[in-house]
Amino acid sequence: MRVGRLFKKRFFITIFFLFILDIYTKQLALQFLDQGISRDFLPFIDLYLTFNSGIAFGFLDLGEKSISNILTLYLLKLIKDEDDYRKQFSLSFICGGAIGNIADRFMDGYVTDFLYLKINDFSFFIFNFADASITIGAILLIYFEFFKKDHLNYEAN
Repeated sequence: MRVGRLFKKRFFITIFFLFILDIYTKQLALQFLDQGISRDFLPFIDLYLTFNSGIAFGFLDLGEKSISNILTLYLLKLIKDEDDYRKQFSLSFICGGAIGNIADRFMDGYVTDFLYLKINDFSFFIFNFADASITIGAILLIYFEFFKKDHLNYEAN
């Protein structure tokens, strides 16, 4: 029983690490980037400082904080109750990113974005490490849910 609780705590450490990474990189962006000025970073990602008050890459600019807070609390409960470590890991990424963006919105009233995804002249979106964590967690969760099912469950049916 004690080992099980210790095992679950590592997912909360993951959340904390992703939160700190997100806040730290946002502070670096605020310190070293000028708003609206693009800087080359990687072949398909530029550094471009901007701010948004929406959620999920600027969508749903509602100015509402309670929805994201409730969803984050629900995610924490899912991590605590989940028995599959792969799903806990995925949910940890989603939760760590969500907490990073909530904290940023709480401090400033908006979210700091600075990673500009583009290929050639086609522009996709501007995001931050919290958004990347949420996206990676969601992709992993879908993958584990649909493609890594326990084969014993299928044999039992």
